[in-house]
Amino acid sequence: MDFSYSDEQNAIRELARAILDKELTRDRLKAAAATADGIDVALWKTLAEANLLGVAVPEAQGGMGLGLLEVCTLLEEIGRAVAPVPVLASLVLGGLPIARFGSDAQRTRWLRALASSDAVLSAALVDAGSDDVAQPATRARRDGDSWRLDGAKRLVPAASRAARVLVPAATAAKPSSSELGVGVFLVDPNAVGVTLTPQRTSTGEPLFEMTFAGVRVSNDDLLGGDAMNGAVAARWIHDCALAALCVTQVGVSERALEITAGHLKERVQFGVPIGSFQSVQHRAADCWIDLQAMRWTAWRAACRLAEGEDATRETAVAKFWAADGGSRIANTAQHLHGGLGVDVDYSIHRYFLWSKAIELSLGAATPQLVRLGRDLASTGPRELV
Repeated sequence: MDFSYSDEQNAIRELARAILDKELTRDRLKAAAATADGIDVALWKTLAEANLLGVAVPEAQGGMGLGLLEVCTLLEEIGRAVAPVPVLASLVLGGLPIARFGSDAQRTRWLRALASSDAVLSAALVDAGSDDVAQPATRARRDGDSWRLDGAKRLVPAASRAARVLVPAATAAKPSSSELGVGVFLVDPNAVGVTLTPQRTSTGEPLFEMTFAGVRVSNDDLLGGDAMNGAVAARWIHDCALAALCVTQVGVSERALEITAGHLKERVQFGVPIGSFQSVQHRAADCWIDLQAMRWTAWRAACRLAEGEDATRETAVAKFWAADGGSRIANTAQHLHGGLGVDVDYSIHRYFLWSKAIELSLGAATPQLVRLGRDLASTGPRELV
């Protein structure tokens, strides 16, 4: 695989970095952190004006017509800047699935609004009663020409701002049928029967528990109109979310290391920069190795998904490295800063919090190894299949 940037990806990376470097001042970050949802609304609109929110939106809906790799290129820059905007939730959890699986009407209604910043989207991938996104405990039953949803989802990002949240739910072909399938429903979080319970994380970003008590959803809001085969879409969304998280972690960790390297050059102890101490150099070198492992595994997973290949193992491997390696880099960066590292007004503190949040999102390191082991046990080594 060729992991070098294409011309389009280079243009996206350079444009995003220029905007983020200009817009994200310390005062802007503190102001966003003080809001209820932790989002910099002005930055969100600026990204839309640059058409960066339309990276993976088809040209027919006003976007660039690109795909997952270009979204990941943008997310790497979002991670470098620890930018408080719901790019991953809207573009990866919401936009990409609608572009791939949605009906023409769903694409027209939601993707144009996403590209213009008029709509935030999200998805609810963590089911309260199941650890398999393709076998949700949340249930949907037919009710005339619509559906009724019951169940609960956890750790839903941007739910309070979202116009629609994609919710996988188990379905039946007919009210009296025992044949179960899965549908992905575009649920209005403000609909009657939906309860949002915010849970503030260490980064300040609120994640929500969504409960559904007989929530009515129109058949027009069933993703692609398919009430039986949505497990394919649910797994794909989950794998894309893992790959996107891993690439975001690469950006977070890379910038944390750059800040740390600058500190090691400037901080003088015993008459010399502390970066000249061998033990410090060894720790920094180990972090660089972790960063390269994170980068290659993350982009390999993203590339396989972009090519339409199965990436179950690749996303598990990538998320293991993003969690395990990202944690080591975050801890080392803060440790090498000494007391300065715990100053909440100093930049490295935000990178530490973001890294730890990504580490735990959709499963930390050990759950990824369990997931990988189960896949190997059930299907065997790929080379022998």
